[in-house]
Amino acid sequence: MASRNISVSETSRPKLPRHAKLKFDETRQVWVILAPERVLAPDEIAVEVLQLCNGVRSVSEMVDQLAVKYAAPREAISGDVVAMLQDLADKGFLTEAREKTP
Repeated sequence: MASRNISVSETSRPKLPRHAKLKFDETRQVWVILAPERVLAPDEIAVEVLQLCNGVRSVSEMVDQLAVKYAAPREAISGDVVAMLQDLADKGFLTEAREKTP
């Protein structure tokens, strides 16, 4: 069976798969990713990155935006963002936007 996980790079356009939703849990006052029979509570920085994952924006564009926002070295942010997104992809919480064919 082929792996459904993606290999994250700066050209990737990650998004949450259809079965997963990023929601704010009012009861616990935390952000969570809800998926069938699974819940993940990402940290504050991960939530900010996940909110940028819309399937349109590339990882490179996300890194540029975060580097400006935090006035931090782009290389450091890139390494951290790619590693975090790859970890989420390996766990099945991210997929990559695909071009639709006519």
